Amino acid sequence: MNSIRVVLVDDHDLVRLGLRTLLEDVGWVQVVAEAGSTAEAIRAVAAFEPEVVVMDIRLPDESGIQACRTITHNWPSTKVIMLTSFGDDEVIFEALQAGASGYVLKQVGNQKLIEGLDALRRGEAMLDPVVTQRVIARVREGEHLREAEAFRQLSDREMEVLALIARGKSNAEIARELYLAQKTAGHHVSAILSKLGLSNRAEAAAYAMRHHIEQHIKGA
Repeated sequence: MNSIRVVLVDDHDLVRLGLRTLLEDVGWVQVVAEAGSTAEAIRAVAAFEPEVVVMDIRLPDESGIQACRTITHNWPSTKVIMLTSFGDDEVIFEALQAGASGYVLKQVGNQKLIEGLDALRRGEAMLDPVVTQRVIARVREGEHLREAEAFRQLSDREMEVLALIARGKSNAEIARELYLAQKTAGHHVSAILSKLGLSNRAEAAAYAMRHHIEQHIKGA
């Protein structure tokens, strides 16, 4: 396999020296530049356009996460591996959102970094399975919150009515199922359309299904 060019970014000289020594012992890694700040890192990437940047998540002039966002936006073929002393899910998730291809905990050891670089060299993802599950859970949580926000204006009863609209029920059928007067069911339907800015029942049904209303019905 081809070698990969790497830029090392850390504000501690000894850390960079240790990383360079480690990686120079790997036959397929070429360390082309070092940087001690995000500004230096961006200049190095612009000059060398490396395949990988190994970057500390905490840097003196700006967050490594912001630098990661800049690099992956301007040089999309360059992959960024974040180095961190913390296993904090929030920091990891933010780094991945910024475009990082993976991360390595400094305290885990050198082999993980080499394995990660090798994975990127082969075109594979560098995410630990546990981290992947956490990311998926966070994404799903965010989607669930966005969907819940879509129904924020509706009362519990209106949610029940909208769910029945999505199932193709008429006002009469809704009234029977919820033990309402048909006129009351009609009022609920009108209120739902008004609150959601929709024109008709078909739009309401599509809206409800798009935002997975069944997952947001209390007691469902």
